[in-house]
Amino acid sequence: MVNEQRLVETFLRLVRVNSPSRRESAAMAVAEAHFQRLGFTVQFDDAGAAIGGDTGNLIARRAGSAAAEPIFLNAHIDTVQPTEGIVILHEDGVIRTDGTTVLGADDKAGVACILEAIEALDEEGAPTPPIEVVITIAEEIGLLGSRHFDASRIRARSGWVVDSGQPLNAVITESPSQDKLEFAIHGRAAHAGARPEEGISAIGVAARAISAMPLGRLDFETTANVGTIQGGQATNIVAPECRFDAEARSRDNAKLDAQVKAMVAAVETAAKEAGALVDINIERVFDAFSANPDGREVRIVSEAMRSLGMEPTLQRTGGGMDANNFAKQGMRCVVIGCGYKDIHTTAESIATADMAAGARTLAETIRRAA
Repeated sequence: MVNEQRLVETFLRLVRVNSPSRRESAAMAVAEAHFQRLGFTVQFDDAGAAIGGDTGNLIARRAGSAAAEPIFLNAHIDTVQPTEGIVILHEDGVIRTDGTTVLGADDKAGVACILEAIEALDEEGAPTPPIEVVITIAEEIGLLGSRHFDASRIRARSGWVVDSGQPLNAVITESPSQDKLEFAIHGRAAHAGARPEEGISAIGVAARAISAMPLGRLDFETTANVGTIQGGQATNIVAPECRFDAEARSRDNAKLDAQVKAMVAAVETAAKEAGALVDINIERVFDAFSANPDGREVRIVSEAMRSLGMEPTLQRTGGGMDANNFAKQGMRCVVIGCGYKDIHTTAESIATADMAAGARTLAETIRRAA
């Protein structure tokens, strides 16, 4: 049986340790010690070295007590910022901060649920399959830890990613591809008061280009956004340089390609009309994943949810997650929740009852996988 108090204590130990992307080693040490207490062997890969971080992905493995197919479990341990100087409030069954930092339940609640689910099954003496756990780094800055994870390091090809919030009966089976676009516009400087006609405003080019782009929610599976822009030197100088970053996502790669082409065309057209030059860089951040709705991973977690009184719902998401990179390497998985709310904001919170429900779902999933 899941021990809610122990789960909360594990969660609090994790969130009290600052672990921004590329600086997760101290929080990893907490997780490593706990896995070792549960009889797992633990090693780290070289993903940290590949991305300039201070630790790699944690890989924990333990033989099963049942002759079953091995499974893998995943959560990431890095968080968005700020978390430095975190002050945690635990009142009326809800954990949050004082509002000056994020909480980091995304995704340390996932890590805590994995640890508690396994410990609860051990206490019951329940049979478990061979379990391999991958705790990833740098998920929040482009899924870098899982991008640099080598699937040949584990045997399991079936598993569950614990990295979602509400509702707790959601089973995420689809996630989009994402392209990142970087634009650098080169205009020509001139005095803005004396000779403005001799200049080419890179900011003006960027403004016209962005206004011509299709942005926002474009259809049920495609979105686009311009997220950052910078340029110019002073109000009395026609801006010679302007840079801006954008993204596009879709669960349909043909739609994604068409959207990226439209965004590029908008910039190239605006630059040509003004006589400016433009440098463009496009990067595929991650590829879409789509789980088989009739597959083992969906079936087992759905049975687990129903046994706990929840009716599972298959859902799509517009966000990327480590499941995208795992699926690309042939690791079949779906994403399930652990109860957090308002992630990536200083209002982030998690109800302890919801986190315990997430741990119970995972424990029952592992039990049924055996």
